[in-house]
Amino acid sequence: MFNLEEQLKKLPEKPGVYIMKNQQDEIIYVGKAISLKNRVRQYFQSSKNHSVKVKSMVKQIVDFEYIVTDSELEALILECNLIKKHRPRYNVLLKDDKTYPYIKVTLQDPFPRVILTRQVRKDGAKYFGPYTSSFAVKQTLEAIKRAYPIRVCNRKIGPEGMTERPCLNYHIRQCIGPCRGDVHQGEYREMIDEIIQILDGKQEKLIEKLEAEMLEAAQNMEFEKASLLRDQIRGLHQIAEKQKIVSTSLSDQDVIAFARGIDEACVQVFFIRGGKLIGREHFMLNGVEEMERGEIMTQFVKQFYGGTPFIPKEILLQEEIDEAQIIHRWLSDKKGSKVVLRVPYKGEKKKLIDMVSKNAVITLEQFSDKMKREKEKGTKALKELQEILQLPTMPHRIEGFDISNIQGTDSVGSMVVIEGGKPKKSDYRRFKIKWVHGPNDYASMQEIVQRRLTRGMKEKKELEKENISPAQGKFSRLPDVIMIDGGLGHAQSVEKVLGELGIQIPVCGMVKDDKHRTRGLIYQGEEVYIEKSSPLFQMITRLQDEAHRFALSYHQSLRKKTSLYSVLDEIPGVGAVRKKALLKHYGGINGIKKATVEELKSIPGMNEATAQEVYNFFHTSHKK
Repeated sequence: MFNLEEQLKKLPEKPGVYIMKNQQDEIIYVGKAISLKNRVRQYFQSSKNHSVKVKSMVKQIVDFEYIVTDSELEALILECNLIKKHRPRYNVLLKDDKTYPYIKVTLQDPFPRVILTRQVRKDGAKYFGPYTSSFAVKQTLEAIKRAYPIRVCNRKIGPEGMTERPCLNYHIRQCIGPCRGDVHQGEYREMIDEIIQILDGKQEKLIEKLEAEMLEAAQNMEFEKASLLRDQIRGLHQIAEKQKIVSTSLSDQDVIAFARGIDEACVQVFFIRGGKLIGREHFMLNGVEEMERGEIMTQFVKQFYGGTPFIPKEILLQEEIDEAQIIHRWLSDKKGSKVVLRVPYKGEKKKLIDMVSKNAVITLEQFSDKMKREKEKGTKALKELQEILQLPTMPHRIEGFDISNIQGTDSVGSMVVIEGGKPKKSDYRRFKIKWVHGPNDYASMQEIVQRRLTRGMKEKKELEKENISPAQGKFSRLPDVIMIDGGLGHAQSVEKVLGELGIQIPVCGMVKDDKHRTRGLIYQGEEVYIEKSSPLFQMITRLQDEAHRFALSYHQSLRKKTSLYSVLDEIPGVGAVRKKALLKHYGGINGIKKATVEELKSIPGMNEATAQEVYNFFHTSHKK
């Protein structure tokens, strides 16, 4: 049994991370402290100086844990990792948690490639980015490919090249052919050096050089060479157009500023590389109503750089941050060299901050207008649903369910949620069908709805015993309307489950036309017509599509995992460790199929006999 006073007495006067939990054993807050004893005790002392948010959180704390660290820096790193992993309700959270594309030049290879990647490693390669648009990166790579006939294949080519049969790119003159030994390493590296100059934003001199060569080739009647040079120049101009000079310092910088609303803030980041703007991104922060501006900036810096692999030499900030020294140490250690955190008050860098700040204001206004329109549209949809179903009050929470399987295998279900007319993705759930065997959509739908409602009722009772509102639970807030992907039979099967549980919730079937597009609703045995231009029809369509997408993506991931590993399971001598090594090295079955015995032998943990088994498995006639 948790005893608060006893636990507070045991707190050490050491740095570390504390983890607050609620009745459902969920982590609701993660924080760090120089002294765990002093910091954690503050939460349970007089609440008159606490914010409304902290007061609300403390009411829900029924347990806490702590992890002692050797230093404040270790505590900071652990705090960032735990927040990213658990996304606690009362921590300020980034809505956007994406990974960014980078351009990678594999300088560790004798004949390097230039590729798109989303992972930055210390592997000897050179990375450019991050870019905010993978489409822009692909366009840049296409322009480089047109301008320079470098290889795009993943063959392992040694310093002397190879004498293998070339791929199609060689035959259509889009690759210079290092696999055939047609180019020396030094000549190939000259092309790579020029590409690096381009990616560094230094293409002007290169363009001048190529224009002079093109003119000379034309004068010498070497029209084919002149044509190739012309295409190179066009590609370089395309890349240059995507880069805008915003700084004369020619350094790598991130420029960060924000605008705040009532309970949200829009943070804008401009990515400047070599003095040129290569992209920008905005992020929304929730739960900032009672926070100082410096605290908002601090929370953003910790979460953003805790999740991105690239850190520039200089970070320009709109506001001074808390814990500046420890964050500076953390970022410098992570980068492996000194990182400068600066709040400029004048000059060119202050103008950059002002520019980013204006963009943040514009984006927040657009976001607020969009949220207002969506709220109005959602309210209209819910009012229309209330009228159509003749409900006593306007519904607030709608849950949609769908089933996905192929010939009855790996059956899964999905639950998606709309609250107040907009999706609530944190409440989405996936179900792996446990009780039903074979393709039986009715029984599968009954199973997932029964599991969801049974757990909800159980959780509701537990919360009521502790005098906690059901709204605070994960499942205890039951839906006002249930929508099933399917027709009359699906709806009736779910109504039967509700009757057995003694629950009264309206159940609608979302029916589709012959072209598999949303047509309307089935309610109480009759089809209800809904105007296609109405907000309700659009909301139902979105709910149905989202439920289908969510179920299908889960089903595909299970099938992919099963099929990927079952193929390798058939090979004698390939156990869990070797399977993992093969997949990690080659990225999938197709890569393993193309490997030679010598290449397979080089994989950690592989011997010649097993390598031969793998090769034979994929190259005997019955496996082709």
